[in-house]
Amino acid sequence: MRRTGKRRARRRRGHDALMENRSNHILVGGVVLALVVVTLAFIVWIAGFSSETDKKYDIFFKTSVEGLAKGSSVTFSGVPVGNIETIELMPENPEFVRVRIAVREDVPILQGTTATIAGVGFTGVSQINLDGAVKGAPPIACPTDDTSTECPFGAPVIPTKPGALGELLNSAPQLLEKLSTLTERLSEVLSDQNQKSITNILANVDRLSSALADRGPEIAATLAETRVAVRQAGAAAEEFGKLAQTTNAMIAEDVKPAMANLNKAMASAERSLDNLDGAISDARPGLKNFSQRTLPEVSQLVRDLTEMSDALTAVANRLDRGGAGAVLGGSKLPDYKPKR
Repeated sequence: MRRTGKRRARRRRGHDALMENRSNHILVGGVVLALVVVTLAFIVWIAGFSSETDKKYDIFFKTSVEGLAKGSSVTFSGVPVGNIETIELMPENPEFVRVRIAVREDVPILQGTTATIAGVGFTGVSQINLDGAVKGAPPIACPTDDTSTECPFGAPVIPTKPGALGELLNSAPQLLEKLSTLTERLSEVLSDQNQKSITNILANVDRLSSALADRGPEIAATLAETRVAVRQAGAAAEEFGKLAQTTNAMIAEDVKPAMANLNKAMASAERSLDNLDGAISDARPGLKNFSQRTLPEVSQLVRDLTEMSDALTAVANRLDRGGAGAVLGGSKLPDYKPKR
């Protein structure tokens, strides 16, 4: 009986282990099948996303396209609109890299749209960003007459614009050169002689601060006196303002009567001038008669007196030279002697 029980127990344990192994295989198979289905669905989605109805565009990048790969995302103003189909080098123009993208047909790729390369987080993966479309502008398309210039590979070309990463990489040599120059100048500034000068300056500053600390009480007293002087200056300014107000009041009280008297004096002077003008007007006929009659007679009298004065002067001169005989008898004629 014991042996039979043991055999049954062994059979049960074997059956349980077999059932557990079968359940594990079923679970693993289910997970693998689910992954296969998801992969197939993703492939189908990618194939449907890159259908024939998508529009193709070429982008020629002159900078590095590191981080881009086939299938990388293409966004328009941050909205996913397509993916990258091919990335190829151009042997005839090795400085350019041609990237063919496929975007949905309803995406407005208009004139003014530009393409940039932008990183996605810190993963090292990049994507292409499209933006800058102008409302009302015509779409970017190949011309119907000649496609060799604007569509060299049979698809419209979207112009590029340097992104932040591209600008940083392009300016890296200049940045390194400036950094090298700055390092050299810092080395010159921090030479042994300059370090000694800086040490002396710091020592002088230390001595100056120590001296200021020692003179702290004197500086505090000076500040207190300055506050007192400022307070006194404020009081003096207030007194000056009061004096100015008093002066204004005195001027208002004393100047008004003086101005009234001055106005009266001006009125009196004006009346006096009017009276003088009337007197001159009344005396004007007499003055005219005086200037026309009296003045000529006075002039004639003056001339007569001048002639009489001249005659008297001549008589006086004769008296001086010959006495009264010269005046009465005339001058003596010289003796005549006949010629032989």
